[in-house]
Amino acid sequence: MTAPDSESQLWETPVVLAATPIGNLGDTTERLRQLLRTAEIIACEDTRRTRRLLQALAISTEAKLLSLHEHNEASRSEQLVEQAAAGTRILVVSDAGMPAVSDPGHRLITAAVDAGVGLTVAPGASAVTTALALSGLPTHAFTFGGFIPRKQSEKQSLFARLQSEEWTTVLFESPHRIAAVAAELAEALGPSRRAAVARELTKKYEEVLRGSLAELAELLERRHAEGTLRGEFVLVIAGAAPGDDGAAQLTAAEQAQRLAELVLQRTEEGIRLKDAAKQVAAEQPAGGHSVSSRDLYQAALERRKTTGE
Repeated sequence: MTAPDSESQLWETPVVLAATPIGNLGDTTERLRQLLRTAEIIACEDTRRTRRLLQALAISTEAKLLSLHEHNEASRSEQLVEQAAAGTRILVVSDAGMPAVSDPGHRLITAAVDAGVGLTVAPGASAVTTALALSGLPTHAFTFGGFIPRKQSEKQSLFARLQSEEWTTVLFESPHRIAAVAAELAEALGPSRRAAVARELTKKYEEVLRGSLAELAELLERRHAEGTLRGEFVLVIAGAAPGDDGAAQLTAAEQAQRLAELVLQRTEEGIRLKDAAKQVAAEQPAGGHSVSSRDLYQAALERRKTTGE
């Protein structure tokens, strides 16, 4: 049995990013416990959540808890790096999982690297790999896309990319949008594309739903209406078969009409119609019914006249 790390070994670098449990407290590593006890500063996504974690683990610490979130990370990172350079032991944690992975921490990492300040990671629980393993989908190659964009144009760009992506893809989504997103994905990638939706991972009511995107969209819509969709969701989508971009089921005219909506969405962001058409045309995956920028421009003009957009 390996002896616990000594305090000096724990803090061979002044900055440590540590993964916290994503649900089950039993996943807390002994290394994390020791780091929480011996840190001088704990940079937290939410200090209240971290205090509750310390209480739940019955850990006493003299560390000062400082917030590190998306709104103050730029300024706070500079301060923390200066303190780390002076020898202060700084532990970085998020509310759940690994800091910097769809959570604050990346700016602190780059600031430390730029300043030549040493840092390391204390690994642990991950919603990404947990959901991937439970999905039943291929795991030999996968990509992680973080939270699905809320902005419609960015979301459509992501879906266009996924049409020809051959690796399994892992995404995060909220309970309020998961049903609608599944329906959109079924339309964009094809109803038969295999997928899995996981929620409450490692907790008592852990649940994994598996099936086609069409099946999952129908089930999630029903659950949404019942008010039984709770917790954070991880969506795992099978890769496309080689040469299958999901859009081949659409005729060229249908594809043009679908993409024309995306073109018009980009004009609302201040992009000229002609430039927006060129952008969307260039983003189309190879294969399927590719639509030229000229045809997209015309389709968007007609749609604008018809809808008054």
